[in-house]
Amino acid sequence: MPTKNALAARSAAIGLTAAVVGFLIAGAMIAANAHPAQSAPSNTNSPQTAAQHYKNIKVLQDIPADELIPSMQFIAAALGVECEFCHVVGPDKRLEFDKDDKKEKKTAREMMQMMFAINKNSFDGEREVSCNTCHRGSPHPQALPAIMAEAPKPEAMGTMHDHNDDPASLPSGAPVLARYIQALGGEAALSRVSTRVEKGNALMPEGPPVAIDIYIKAPDERVSVMHMAKGDSVTAYNGQAGWISFPGRPVREMSAADQLAAKLDAEAFYPLQLQHDFTEVKLQDHTEKIEDHETNVVLGLTKGQPPVKLYFDKDSGLLLRMVHYTDTPLGLNPTQVDFADYRDIGGVKTPLRWTISRPSGAFTIKIDEAKDNAPIDDAKFVKPAATAQEQGGH
Repeated sequence: MPTKNALAARSAAIGLTAAVVGFLIAGAMIAANAHPAQSAPSNTNSPQTAAQHYKNIKVLQDIPADELIPSMQFIAAALGVECEFCHVVGPDKRLEFDKDDKKEKKTAREMMQMMFAINKNSFDGEREVSCNTCHRGSPHPQALPAIMAEAPKPEAMGTMHDHNDDPASLPSGAPVLARYIQALGGEAALSRVSTRVEKGNALMPEGPPVAIDIYIKAPDERVSVMHMAKGDSVTAYNGQAGWISFPGRPVREMSAADQLAAKLDAEAFYPLQLQHDFTEVKLQDHTEKIEDHETNVVLGLTKGQPPVKLYFDKDSGLLLRMVHYTDTPLGLNPTQVDFADYRDIGGVKTPLRWTISRPSGAFTIKIDEAKDNAPIDDAKFVKPAATAQEQGGH
């Protein structure tokens, strides 16, 4: 049986490309291709429900089809497992998602129904209880309180609201964002950068580095190409749509929540439009420390969305950390991105190293070469046409 650390490293390696943009765990994505589960309100804006798009959906029938994958990601993170925990592995080593042979899948369905019932009957339908409430990264809930044997998890993996801040009473965070723009080199310098091409490596907890190419077009388009052993894996957002491809799997469209996260991740590297992504920005009434750096924390608020937390170094004004959450029918999936090694590239300070942390683990992207205003083929930002398999489900 693999250790939890090995599973986390393996899951991170499988989901490497997606994690570069900061929004998907590809291993869980593969599981979700037919993972049955859930009963949640339908979205009239979605052309298909999960039951219409996928085979053998028993609980999550009425959610939009594009929310099934993020929901499965949430389960994987909450239980600290991978796809094969619930799904059958076929003779060809591929997962057979529509089969019900494993007891764990039946149990997962029952647990989700129990969770929905608890929230409906005890919390007026509010999502107060989730898979993570009891599991906390373990397949089996622990009945006994644990003795703390290690330091607490990073803040990003904990609660969203600190010190009971009431956003309405907080001052504007606009001056902090304005100082950030100046710290990077100023609006004029940023405006001169229309494209950026970066080359580097993804450094995993285990295994050799994996080469990565990143293509950025102002103000919010971004494509990353991971050169994996079995072929290239691509994660892309073109300002209007997002998609991910993984060797041996069909192209998948991002959910609306994942697209919001992708947009934020793109704009973190070209931030002139960052403030305009939020209804309002508020400055938290207390500072927080990241290692030995005191930071000002700006809350990016948008109606109907979890707040985004942006941590700016009090001394330099640079962005050191961003925390955002993908809202799924089952709960919130947190992502923490830590930026480091800022260097001057064509008059603009640019982070050449960033670490992406999720409940399943963390890894680092290290950039070795960055070129501004390099030509980029427009085809890289064109969403591929859906295949017959994608249109018809599984």
